[in-house]
Amino acid sequence: MMGRKFKLRQAPGEANEVTAGGTRLIDRRDFIRHSFNSAAGVIAAASLGSIGFAALLMGVAESDGGDSAVRFWVPSGAEDTAWYGNLHLEPMTKSVFEAQASTSSTGMAGAAGVWSGLPVTVIYVPHDENSGTAPVENKPRFQYGDGYDLSGAYIGYGGDMEEDSTYADLAIHDNMVIVFSRCPHLCCIPGWQLVPNDFTADTWIPGGTDSGGNKLFCICHSSRYDPTMIEKNENRNRTNGTMFEYFGVKLTGGPAPVGMPLIPFEVNGDIIEALPTYLDWYTFCD
Repeated sequence: MMGRKFKLRQAPGEANEVTAGGTRLIDRRDFIRHSFNSAAGVIAAASLGSIGFAALLMGVAESDGGDSAVRFWVPSGAEDTAWYGNLHLEPMTKSVFEAQASTSSTGMAGAAGVWSGLPVTVIYVPHDENSGTAPVENKPRFQYGDGYDLSGAYIGYGGDMEEDSTYADLAIHDNMVIVFSRCPHLCCIPGWQLVPNDFTADTWIPGGTDSGGNKLFCICHSSRYDPTMIEKNENRNRTNGTMFEYFGVKLTGGPAPVGMPLIPFEVNGDIIEALPTYLDWYTFCD
């Protein structure tokens, strides 16, 4: 029996197997290769309805032409539900995030994006407005915590990136962070408020716990990440097996071993542009 074909929006720079309609067909083998083969993932796919499981997990291309701008990536089927639904592949701007954050009860906003073929999530947090006050519920700000690897070994403190001039380009600025959005579990792509649940609700609790919402949520196996809690941790280059330390957002729950790394950026005339300083941090997936 012929395997079922799944439609994916073409990733920037991905030219093979594209139909006349602009979508790419992948067979069961490709589906498994993209880490969708577990029973939990199939269950998640069935529960997503019109958004579509595979559509949320775009393929990663080698390059989109070298453009430093971070661009919106709208999952197929989410054009009418994502707040940035009409901005697919438009450059991200700080002012757009500020406008969206003003409609949120927590003052946060997030969006899926693509930079040089890499899946990213940009998160806006009213850090400057809230950091001078006591950390209370629904008054989000960026926080720093200790990072521990899967064995429980201490790796480092997230605040070191503010103290060490080596990481000056990672220092919190413009109320935003950019996260490399590949789940360290099986390399699916976590999203921001693309599926409704308690972890993605517009709420915030301090401390980097699994309580509260506004988490990055991986629909494959439900790993959760707090984009406001920055830690130092360690992961492995999948190609050569070497270990590397990185600064990233904290894993708060689920089967993933550690959190996801940050991508430095600058705001150039309102346009958000990522910097290729720590490319080795993004090598834990194929």
